[in-house]
Amino acid sequence: MFRNRMPRYEVLSEDAIATLDQGWRRLMTEIGVEFMDDRALDLFRKAGQKVEERTVFLDPDFVLEQVAKAPREFDLQARNPDNSVHIGGDAMAFGAVYGPPFVRQGEVRRDGTMEDFRNFSRLAQTFSALDSAGGVVTEPNDTPLDSRHLDMIYALQTLTDKIYMGNVVSGTNAADTIAMTEILFGSRESIEQTPATISLINCNSPLRWDDRMLEAQFEYSAANQPVVLTPFILMGAMSPVTIPAALVQQITEALSGIALSQLIRPGAPVVFGSFLSNIDMQSGSPTFGTPESGIGLLCTGQIARHFGLPFRTGGGLTSSQVPDAQAGYEALMTLLPTFLAGANWVMHSAGWLEGGLVAGYEKFVIDVELVQMLKHEFTPLEIDEASMAFDAHQEVGHGGHFLGAMHTMERFRTCFYRPFLSSSENYERWMRNGAKDTATRAGEIYKQKLAEYEPPPIDDAVREELEAYVTRRRKELGD
Repeated sequence: MFRNRMPRYEVLSEDAIATLDQGWRRLMTEIGVEFMDDRALDLFRKAGQKVEERTVFLDPDFVLEQVAKAPREFDLQARNPDNSVHIGGDAMAFGAVYGPPFVRQGEVRRDGTMEDFRNFSRLAQTFSALDSAGGVVTEPNDTPLDSRHLDMIYALQTLTDKIYMGNVVSGTNAADTIAMTEILFGSRESIEQTPATISLINCNSPLRWDDRMLEAQFEYSAANQPVVLTPFILMGAMSPVTIPAALVQQITEALSGIALSQLIRPGAPVVFGSFLSNIDMQSGSPTFGTPESGIGLLCTGQIARHFGLPFRTGGGLTSSQVPDAQAGYEALMTLLPTFLAGANWVMHSAGWLEGGLVAGYEKFVIDVELVQMLKHEFTPLEIDEASMAFDAHQEVGHGGHFLGAMHTMERFRTCFYRPFLSSSENYERWMRNGAKDTATRAGEIYKQKLAEYEPPPIDDAVREELEAYVTRRRKELGD
């Protein structure tokens, strides 16, 4: 986990915040939000909110009362306590890509498999820059649909000892995640006291929460496990084309979902989620790593702080099909404002390709390098007498060089960030070593990391209990 102690980059004036505040209040009151779950409608109705069919017209002051019940910050425990994280404040936690059905290895693009899922989990465990493999690092299409969530959660629990995300395909899958988490951490009481899994609840933008996501939200919030309430907005498709309109819609959707979590269980941990980008107005295709998404990201950080909530956004997003220059600069266009905004939970930090359709092995490594470099860049300078290096000037004098100075010799191992992927070889040496580009070097690194991977230790009794649960539930689910 990284502590981002740099000042936040705030782009909205007080007047702008006030205008956005008027906008979401009007949208929530006059247009309302649709909830495709009878339990949610009943909770809002009992709380005195106006409900017409499946649309809830929310009183903004009521919503703010509910939002105020959510913790501003909370801890998330990992199987290895050294890998536990804090969500909120100046803390930033990073998870890998989430949701791609396809995988890219070098020139090959294919369906994701369970072994790919395990490999990405192993890579996430290996790289200290990542706090989590995330959740659905890739969809394991070679396993039965009804029970694959069991295999995924088991892999995250045993191949890593970091925090992990819960499955949200249905309430049943969420309940299985919670049950397996209880086994891993000893009891329901243990995970309710300190949450142990975090889950993504996406809004079906515009202004609709669908039944499957709500089923999962009920399970997780009732168990005091944090949920990331995230509007899924591509401007021009799921929201109007203007950034302010998208922000107003995002606030309305996120706060309405957060209010529901507090009705389910007051004080349940939540994260103000954001997934904000735009479409190509010529083709209609989603685009990522755009200036508009960067601006929206910076605004979201300021908005979440305005409401006193931890927030999720950012990642190494790109529309590129391969790990090329476009993939690199678009990923940085999203990751840099992620740090400037101080996002607390960063999904898609490593491996995202082709608009999120593909989990890329080489891109995974490239993104880890980016995250590590940005962590280094966003670490405040320590300025003291020793760092002024006056003694080095005395030793070297005029017109000399500092390479062999004592000040340099004492610090050369740690004075600069050392990239594990980038090449600074001269041309001749680079040619002798095979003239490898970044993607080629990244391919060699992930293969080496997988070859060297060692699973973190886990208690045999716990492993056996998890295996028994997976076996039993697989049969019950008909697979």
